[in-house]
Amino acid sequence: MISPQALELAQSLVRMNTVSHNSNLELIHFIRDHLGQLGVKSRLTYNADKTKANLFATLGEGKPAGVILSGHTDTVPWDGQDWTMDPLSALVKDGNLYGRGSADMKAFIGIAVSHAEQFLASDAPFALHFAFSYDEEVGCFGVKELIADLRDASIRPLACIVGEPTSMVPAIAHKGVYRYKCCVRGKEAHSSLTPQSVNAIEMAARVVGRVRDMAEGFERSEPRFEGFDVPFSTASVGQFHGGIADNVVPRDAEFRYEFRDLPTANAAQMQSEVLAYARSLEPAMQKIAPQTGFSFETICEIPSFLGNKDDAVTRLAQELSGEQGTTLVAFGTEAGLFKNAGIPTVVCGPGSIQQAHQPDEFVSLAQLGRCEAFMQGLARTKAFG
Repeated sequence: MISPQALELAQSLVRMNTVSHNSNLELIHFIRDHLGQLGVKSRLTYNADKTKANLFATLGEGKPAGVILSGHTDTVPWDGQDWTMDPLSALVKDGNLYGRGSADMKAFIGIAVSHAEQFLASDAPFALHFAFSYDEEVGCFGVKELIADLRDASIRPLACIVGEPTSMVPAIAHKGVYRYKCCVRGKEAHSSLTPQSVNAIEMAARVVGRVRDMAEGFERSEPRFEGFDVPFSTASVGQFHGGIADNVVPRDAEFRYEFRDLPTANAAQMQSEVLAYARSLEPAMQKIAPQTGFSFETICEIPSFLGNKDDAVTRLAQELSGEQGTTLVAFGTEAGLFKNAGIPTVVCGPGSIQQAHQPDEFVSLAQLGRCEAFMQGLARTKAFG
C-alpha cells in the first residue's frame, strides 16, 4: 500500500488545475521549491509566452550519467463529462485515488518526487533525473524543448522510464500519432452556376476519400505487428466544416485527419501521399480560379516508439515492477521522442489507460503501492547495464 507521504504529494498535484489550455507553473514551481529544500537545483525551459515550463532536475550530481523518470504535467479537460465529484478533489475512496490526472499521470510524478530524499541518499551507480513536461496532451510540444535543452547542455542520460499508465507492466512499443488540418479554398457562386465555381467541399471530399482508401489499404495489406489491439496502421478524419447555405457553392472547407502508424511504418510517407493527391487536383481547380487550392497545417507529430525487451532499461523495469513480460500500448507517449534522441526508453507506470480521460478518473491505491515499491527498488539498485 502507498505511504501517506507519497499519497499526500500525489493528491497535491491532482488538486492543481493543469488542463492543457491553462498554465502549469503552479505545479512546476511546487516541485521546484520542494526539490530546492533538499538542495536540488531545477532547470526550467519555458514556452514562448512563459506561461508553461518543463522541469529537469538531477538527483546525484557528480555521478557519470542518470536514469530519467519522465512525466507530463498537463491533463485533458473534463468539460461536458458526467463526474460524480469535483475533478480536482483528489478524493480517496474505496481503495482508489480519484481526480483528473490521477491515472494520467500525476500520481506517478508525485510518487517519484516523494522519493527524492531516497534518491539523493542512494548508492546507485547512476543519478536519477526528473523530467516533467508541459503540453503532452496536445502534441508533446514541451518535451521537445526539454530534450533540446539537454542536448545543448551536453546532458546524456543512460535511459528513460516514462511513467504513463501501463498497470506497472513495462511497455516497449506504441504507435505514432500524426494529425493535420487541411484547408480548401474554392470559388463561390450561385448554385445554379456551378460550372463557374470550384466547390471546396467537393474537393475536400476527394481528399477525405483518399484518406479512407489509405486506411482500407493498411487494413488489407500492411504487415501485421502482433500485440497491438489494432495490428496495422490506421487513418481517420475527425472533423469536417464547410459551406454557408444550400444554394451557395462553398468557397471554403476544412477537415482534420490523423494517422496512427505502426513502429514499422512511415508516417511521413503517408502524409506525402495525401499532399501529392491534393496537388494533383489543383490544376483543374485553378483553371477556373487561380486562387484556389489546398493548404495543410501540422497539428501534432508524435513519433511511434519501439524499444527492446533486451534493453537494460526494460530489464530494470521488469525487475523493479516484478513483471516477467512486456506489453504494447495503444496510446501515444513521449517515449518515441526520448528514444529518437538516443536514450533507451521504456514506458511503465501505475494505473490503466481505461480510466484516463474518463469521468471519475482514478488510479487504485494498490497500483500506487506497486509504483512506490518500484521507486524504492530504484533507489537500491546497485548496477545498470
